[in-house]
Amino acid sequence: MTADTQTGVLPSQSLEQMIASGAIRARAGILPEQVQPSSLDLRLGAEAYRVRASFLVTGNATVTSKLEQYRLHTLDLTRPAVLEKGCVYIVPLQEELALPGNISGKANPKSSTGRLDIFTRLITDEGRQFEIVPAGYKGRLFAEVVPRTFSVVARQGDRLSQLRLFQGDHQPSDQLLREIDSTEALVYLPDESRGEANIENGLRLSVDLAGIEGSPIIGYRAKKHAPLIDLSKIGHYATEDFWDPIRRNEGRTLVLDPEDFYILASRERVRIPPQYAAEMVPYDPTIGEFRIHYAGFFDPGFGYGSTGEINGTRAVLEVRSHEVPFILEDGQIVASLVFERLLERPRTLYGEGIGSNYQRQGLKLSKHFRTPVHA
Repeated sequence: MTADTQTGVLPSQSLEQMIASGAIRARAGILPEQVQPSSLDLRLGAEAYRVRASFLVTGNATVTSKLEQYRLHTLDLTRPAVLEKGCVYIVPLQEELALPGNISGKANPKSSTGRLDIFTRLITDEGRQFEIVPAGYKGRLFAEVVPRTFSVVARQGDRLSQLRLFQGDHQPSDQLLREIDSTEALVYLPDESRGEANIENGLRLSVDLAGIEGSPIIGYRAKKHAPLIDLSKIGHYATEDFWDPIRRNEGRTLVLDPEDFYILASRERVRIPPQYAAEMVPYDPTIGEFRIHYAGFFDPGFGYGSTGEINGTRAVLEVRSHEVPFILEDGQIVASLVFERLLERPRTLYGEGIGSNYQRQGLKLSKHFRTPVHA
């Protein structure tokens, strides 16, 4: 691993070293395909516990001890099991950690998880925050899983979330973003010409309500009543059974109805150079009463390729309005990306033969759906 004096995100080869040393381990071993360019996929364990409500562990308590207190019933994930929408489940993960004192972590749902509106958060023993693994943590990992729109069929080994590890203190900065943009070009416009990066507390992204490449479809709204989705079935489901397409209107606006779930796309085409990783940060409540933050990690090489040959890729936005209807307008700022430097360039990049599903995406649903055909 790189010298301890450096700070930054651990790339794939450093994660492999952590696995080899036992700092990341699992009884069944870690699969090579779990290692992504700047993160590790986490796998569901053999059981899921339905609980009454979400919780954090405080003091010297463990998640296991809280489960004894709060669980309603247990599901066997060694065979397919239904996780019902609106219900809260705690699932022990297969991976465990024994981190060095200078290594911490942060988790996020995987892209496909967010696009299915499965609310997933990591919990640790004695954890004070969701999704955060403190430096030097030694112990088990647990996932809180809440399907919010669709009931899903899950099983042991499914990968709903991912863990990014950091060496030293990591503080994203606008200064770093400006330095990257001056040499690499972070943003391209819909016509693939270079765009001006809007940098203020991260790289700001706006919503596209004009339609990509002339398409009249600007987004999708999830149906309130839909069949089960088996997480193991890829390219299997008909879009129209689960989603209503949203057509562009004259005003290029969209009214977000409270608690409906939408898939939209950014106007900008974003690039993540190989030496960096990015994260879509929680929404800023001053720009609107809605949430765009489900699957937040962007890997090195996303929208960039190995040599900068890709002129950016749009970010897909998983959107939910809260409490009141809210009107979005085309080009309105809705999200921000913060960038982190990696300790070194990862051995593999996003899209390079590692099963990446969204490298050249436009307005794209999760990998479980067939490509929609619209009149």
